[in-house]
Order: sequence, then C-alpha cells, then structure tokens
Amino acid sequence: MTSHNKLNGRTSQKSFLTVYVHEQLFNTKDLALTLVGELTPFDFELKWKGVIVHFESFAMQTIGNLPIRHKTRATYLSMLRLHIFPALAHREISAIKRLDIQSTIHGLPPQTSAMSLAVIKTVFREALAQEIIEASPAHGVSGPKIMVKPREFLTWEEVSKGSFGKYGPQIRFLALHGLRWSEAVALTVEDIRDDRVWVNKSVHGQTKSKAGIRSVPLVSPFIVFPKSPKTLRKVLKPYGVDIHSLRHTYAYLLKQQNVHVTTAQRLLGHSDPRVTMGIYTQVLDNEIDDVGVLLAKAAGF
Repeated sequence: MTSHNKLNGRTSQKSFLTVYVHEQLFNTKDLALTLVGELTPFDFELKWKGVIVHFESFAMQTIGNLPIRHKTRATYLSMLRLHIFPALAHREISAIKRLDIQSTIHGLPPQTSAMSLAVIKTVFREALAQEIIEASPAHGVSGPKIMVKPREFLTWEEVSKGSFGKYGPQIRFLALHGLRWSEAVALTVEDIRDDRVWVNKSVHGQTKSKAGIRSVPLVSPFIVFPKSPKTLRKVLKPYGVDIHSLRHTYAYLLKQQNVHVTTAQRLLGHSDPRVTMGIYTQVLDNEIDDVGVLLAKAAGF
C-alpha cells in the first residue's frame, strides 16, 4: 500500500529513505524537490540542517542506486549486513566519527576489512554529495595491508599431461582460451563461430566489465560446461590449483609465445593492464635456470 506525506498542501509519495525534521516526517523526494525549487523555501528553509538521517536507510538506498552488477551489489549488501550494520545501522550519519569507522573494520580479515571500508566510503561519499554531511569521516581511513600471494598455476605442459577424467576437455578449454568460469558456463554453441570464441555474457548476465566483451581464437573443441563448478574444483584440487588459476595458465602461455601484454590484456578481458602485468611478471624457477644457461653461453663458459 502506498502512503503519502502532506507537506504545506503538497502531497508526495513516500520513498524508502525517510528522514525527520523537527519531528515532522519528510521523504527524499520532498528533499529533492526542495533543492530544485519545486517546494517553497518555507517548506524546507533550513535545507539539510536539522535533518536526522540514519546510516542504515541511507546506505541501503545508496547501494541500491549504484550502477553495478547484481553480484557486486550482493557483495556490498552482505558487507553491510554482516560487518557494518551491527555497529552503525541506527547511528545518525552525521554523528559517525572516524574512530567509529576504524572500530567497525578492526579485527576483520584483511580482504573483508578492505571491502567493508570501500562500502562505507561509498556511502559517505554520497552523503557528502547530497550535503547531508560537511566532511566524510571515512576520508583518510585505511584498512590493513593486504599481502597478495602469487597464485599457483599449472603450465600448459602440465595441464596437457594432467588426468582430469571426463572433465579434461573443459579444463583444457579454459587453459587454452582464458575464460572466467562465469563466462564459460554461459557459452553456447552459437558463440563458437569463425574460428573464434565470442564472449559477451556471463552466468550473472553481463560480463565482469566492458573489457570482458571480446573474442579469442578457438584452439580446442568446445564442450558444454556443467552448471556447478564443484566437479572441476574436485579434479583440480589434487594439483593444488583452482578454476581461476587456469586463466593464469592461459596468460603464461601467451607470455611464452611472446604475445604483447596489451594483446594479452584484450584476450583476457582485463579492464586494467596492471592486472595483466601482474600475471606477466610472474616468474617460474625454470625461467631463472634458463637465464643462467643463456648468461653462461654469452660469457663463454
């Protein structure tokens, strides 16, 4: 049932986010109309002054309006529900201090802390843009340093000799085409044409980014992937790798074939070339041995 709020003779639809001004219930549409002159100055002459906006309702509206993928939105909402709301949900947003934010993320695992802080900063950035606050208490707050361990991966030679049972074709397809699991599951036979694999969607709908829309050379036969990744995870586990590591197998294979990093970036669907460079700069022990042989040869030993 739709409720309405009376404001000096004007009727406006009540939205999700509600605020209180001098004990009178207003809604965000009323506030927006005030700021663009649709309501009279008397209706809301103090603009945001005196407005009580609680963190929970404003955060939900902010995350709900972000132009992000469904999966990313679900992650943000999970961070709010599990790690942020227990401490900040019913706090007035303008009363939250830097120390409150630091206390909220303190003790969380590094990755979780970083993601939670990113969500908090997003909420306060929007509050600042809407002039609900004069300065963001999240500005300058930093999370714990995240130590990124280089991902273990198999070389193509190891993949080609591996025993993966009936899922061997799918695993080798991933290693030779560099698709994300979500992209591979969404593939159909119609996406295989003109000796290319055309990637334009994922199991979540859109690709991870615009750069994810691409085509790569078809190297091995396509066989439809199982809907669940559990089976492939199971056969890869004895090798100490996961499904995503097969993208590193592909990237390393490109590097071995002297494919330029910008071309590799396009083939992998990376929006940021630094991600590709991070993989290209991984060095295996045998490469160091090979350099030793080359140097010895060059020195005449």
